[in-house]
Amino acid sequence: MKRIVYNIEARFDVLEIVEYYEQVGGVQLADRFTSELQRFIEAIAQRPESYPTQSRTVRRANLTRFPHHVLFRVIDDDTIKIISVKHDHRKPSYGIRRR
Repeated sequence: MKRIVYNIEARFDVLEIVEYYEQVGGVQLADRFTSELQRFIEAIAQRPESYPTQSRTVRRANLTRFPHHVLFRVIDDDTIKIISVKHDHRKPSYGIRRR
């Protein structure tokens, strides 16, 4: 399994989403989002090449129960960098240029 690192802005993306779900649906909804996100991060770490490319170097993993997706880059043989976690209807280029 590859090591996962986060772009600092991606961490803020997650915090923003969790805060939103806490406000609209309570802690239980926010926890469900967090659990699904964690399952996807683990799947990305195991099989990053199974996710489609969004651009030349960026891949996309769509969450199942929530309208969000994860953008990530394979940095090297051992490392994957999460560059963005965003809502499916957010501007398509949001987060693509992050390093």
